[in-house]
Amino acid sequence: MHTGRRYSPLEFFKWTRRDTYVMLLMATIPTTLYAFGFTFIALPWQPIAIMGTVVAFIVGFKNNASYNRIWEARQIYGAIINNSRSFAYTVRDALPLSYAETTKRIFYRHFAWLTALRFQLREPRVWENMQEWRNKEFQESHYRIPERVAKVEDELKNFLDADELIYILTKKNRATQLTAKQSEELAKLRQSGVINDFQWTQLQQALMRLTDEQGKAERIKNFPYPRNFASIATYLLLIFVIFFPFGLLHEFDKLGNGTLVEGYTIWFNIPFSAVVTWALHTLDTVGESSVNPFEGSANDVPITQISRTIEIDMRDMLDEVSLPDPILPQNNIVL
Repeated sequence: MHTGRRYSPLEFFKWTRRDTYVMLLMATIPTTLYAFGFTFIALPWQPIAIMGTVVAFIVGFKNNASYNRIWEARQIYGAIINNSRSFAYTVRDALPLSYAETTKRIFYRHFAWLTALRFQLREPRVWENMQEWRNKEFQESHYRIPERVAKVEDELKNFLDADELIYILTKKNRATQLTAKQSEELAKLRQSGVINDFQWTQLQQALMRLTDEQGKAERIKNFPYPRNFASIATYLLLIFVIFFPFGLLHEFDKLGNGTLVEGYTIWFNIPFSAVVTWALHTLDTVGESSVNPFEGSANDVPITQISRTIEIDMRDMLDEVSLPDPILPQNNIVL
């Protein structure tokens, strides 16, 4: 997540520079050919304008869908924050003081759940965009992805005992199995009479809410923006970028008629075409780079920071003195 006021113009230029060079070249070639007498290559602007309108609608639809996905992901983690806090103080107040170690074990297992979940959500998928040159280059120069530089087993051993760690590491969906272990321990506490049926019900419902939010996050992670919509947007945009400079050749050629710049205004086609095609192409690229909110991009939901915030709050409920430091932005980027 970007925490500054805005991306700088230099960041945007560096992020899109290769595409900018290509669009300048694609505008320069037909303009140069026209200027040297190949006037037959000019196309009427009306059909290209219609195509531009279609592309604008499709790109707008895609960007709206991308925003909805990232906003839903943020709502999911907002619910995880609230449900984690309520689960924590319910556990703390339901268990007697003599079961302080059990309370701590349940708390720490929840930290392990948060850790396992964020590692699972950061696993790469073939449709994600972090391997594109622009995103990879920006990431390498601005921030690091915690789940790519650390190992999940090293993180989990801070919260689980040796036997439970070995058991969890054998599982495919570790977050789910950690929740199952929580449920198992709560069942034993109920059977031994440490908590009553009402308290057990409340705690089980809290676990069910956390499981529900985990499933919602996994749905976004594992179901991409439909490839048919993404593909048609890319193809139509490519066609528009190619043909747009051809549709303005006559218009810019006539622009200087009867003036001192007659015969030279055709060269205005290069910057104007490049700016228009750059704008639409960059809008499409922004949408594509925001559509997967857990992939580790600069526009991601900051699940690592949120998980640390929950950990700090819950450790504070245990009256622990040594609390972990909050995760702060690095070059205005926080994950």
